[in-house]
Amino acid sequence: MKVKKENIIMIIAVIVIMLILVIVMLFTNQKSKNNTQKEELLNINYEIQGNEISLEQYDTKNPVVAMYIEKYGSIVIELYPEIAENTVNNFIALVQSGFYDNNTFHRLVPGFILQGGDPNGIGTGGPGYCIKGEFEANGYKNDLKHTEKIVSMARSQSYDSAGSQFFIMLGEANYLDGSYAAFGKVIDGWDNIQKIVSQENVIDEESGKLQKNLKIKKSLIDLKGKTYKNVEKIEK
Repeated sequence: MKVKKENIIMIIAVIVIMLILVIVMLFTNQKSKNNTQKEELLNINYEIQGNEISLEQYDTKNPVVAMYIEKYGSIVIELYPEIAENTVNNFIALVQSGFYDNNTFHRLVPGFILQGGDPNGIGTGGPGYCIKGEFEANGYKNDLKHTEKIVSMARSQSYDSAGSQFFIMLGEANYLDGSYAAFGKVIDGWDNIQKIVSQENVIDEESGKLQKNLKIKKSLIDLKGKTYKNVEKIEK
């Protein structure tokens, strides 16, 4: 018995439609899985009053900052006051004041940086003042290299224009050494950073603009029993 040409076309069309439906279902399930992934908080309690906490699991003499990034979880940063004293004092003061709570990461350049700390969420804002750039080009010794996991201050063209914006290195960029104030390093939660890089959508590769900013739900600091100086500010 001969199969009509029309029937063959119809069978092929049904198979193609079924394949398309399967692909769409797989994509939807994967997207849903990504959106509902478990937030890895690293056993850090963010449900506290204020922004100071004891993080005894991190055995360091230096201050330690924990940030809760919505949908992903915690990242933990060790600060280096012996390398960039006033930069660290500034970061400590901003965390203590709750400045970074409900702030965002607004810029992602895979292999380069993840940047945040701007209250405007677009790379134009700050705390209302600036601080001196603590790096070699500005007459300040700072030997911390811009390698993966290092945290450094963002700034405009002016050396003394940093305020609250900071970036996390996603790779090595030695051309930043001596020109930007590196002051810390991510010591825990790097898996969450990697998930951000692999899952977030960058809509402008040149600027690193994200389709949607990443919310910093809360930031906490453990001063490890020490007291730090007030910030030396350059008022605008």
